[in-house]
Amino acid sequence: MDGLNKSMYEIGSDSAFAILARSQELEKEGKKVINLGIGQPDFPTPPNVVEAAIKALKDGHHGYTSSNGIRELRCAVADDFFKRNNVKIDPDDVLITPGGKSIIFYTLLMFGQPNTEIITPDPGFIAYKSMIDYTGAKAISLPHRMENDFSFDAEELLSLVNKNTKLIILNSPANPTGGVVPEKELNKLAEGLLKFPNVFVLSDEIYSRIIFDEHKHHTLLKYPEIRDRIIVLDGWSKTYSMTGWRLGFGIFPKSIFNYAEKLAINSHSCVNSASQYAGIEALNGSQINVEKMILKFQARRDFLVSKLNEIENVQCKKPGGAFYVFPRIKKNSLSSSEISKYLLEKKFIATVPGSSFGVNGEGFLRISYASNMKNLEKFTLCLEEFMNE
Repeated sequence: MDGLNKSMYEIGSDSAFAILARSQELEKEGKKVINLGIGQPDFPTPPNVVEAAIKALKDGHHGYTSSNGIRELRCAVADDFFKRNNVKIDPDDVLITPGGKSIIFYTLLMFGQPNTEIITPDPGFIAYKSMIDYTGAKAISLPHRMENDFSFDAEELLSLVNKNTKLIILNSPANPTGGVVPEKELNKLAEGLLKFPNVFVLSDEIYSRIIFDEHKHHTLLKYPEIRDRIIVLDGWSKTYSMTGWRLGFGIFPKSIFNYAEKLAINSHSCVNSASQYAGIEALNGSQINVEKMILKFQARRDFLVSKLNEIENVQCKKPGGAFYVFPRIKKNSLSSSEISKYLLEKKFIATVPGSSFGVNGEGFLRISYASNMKNLEKFTLCLEEFMNE
């Protein structure tokens, strides 16, 4: 169409949602599909959070709120962030949004433009590169290799920075790999970025609470020397099983907060009131449901990693966080997309091909273990059947 902005031809989509749509079509045909593709906890939102939303509605919270979110919620975010990270933030630097993707969208609209470069994880969350392409900026791949536990090498990252670099995107724990960046790499990065005072960082920390074993999450906001260039993305969707509530937040440097808020005003005005009151209860209330969920995720992870590594031509690293495994699968000369399609159409198990997350994802599948153990057992049996066919 001649009338469309040419940037519309560059924007991508999320293959996990396309696979979800195909899964639903198969279910309408009478097939029972096990969906291990979508990044959504299979646990209900905690009851106390639901009740807080109901109370908010009964109390008459039906109208617009301030564009950056109600102050009580922003203060709850600041208090919780300090409790978890021992880092103080100003509630006025917090922007409440309808899900974490909004923070990606606003940040890339601010920094992405033709003749600029943005460094992004590869494999990495699909929306990063999609939005970079939309803005006209050039996406520079930052490899996250299985041999490096799906972390990045700070020296390699810094070698990619040049005069055209405007933004670096980081994600730990990571989607799609579950990789956790060790503190030593963040230390090197913080020191190295002192040479590049105009480069900002978007730190996607949406899975920061879902972390296992000896691994620890380290927010980039803990480095005072680069703090005025760090944007943090977080939210409620993953930790509190609130994907459908559409509630996230960004912590922005004061120098650019005003621009992020203007984008929010022009796109969504504000987040719905009831969700915001539910968000307060999620942070301030009992965390027992979150703790139970993480323990179940860890047990599922351990099961999957063990079973997958028993299958010939399948290699799987034990992820440090999130709720995905990212096994390398070699079957003749089949691509990850062909393997994923076969598993869905023939075995009725939905997965996401690694190639959806970047060129370094080819040869892998993303498997979400946000599903019950019975489904995970069936998946491993079906994959073994497929590999032996």
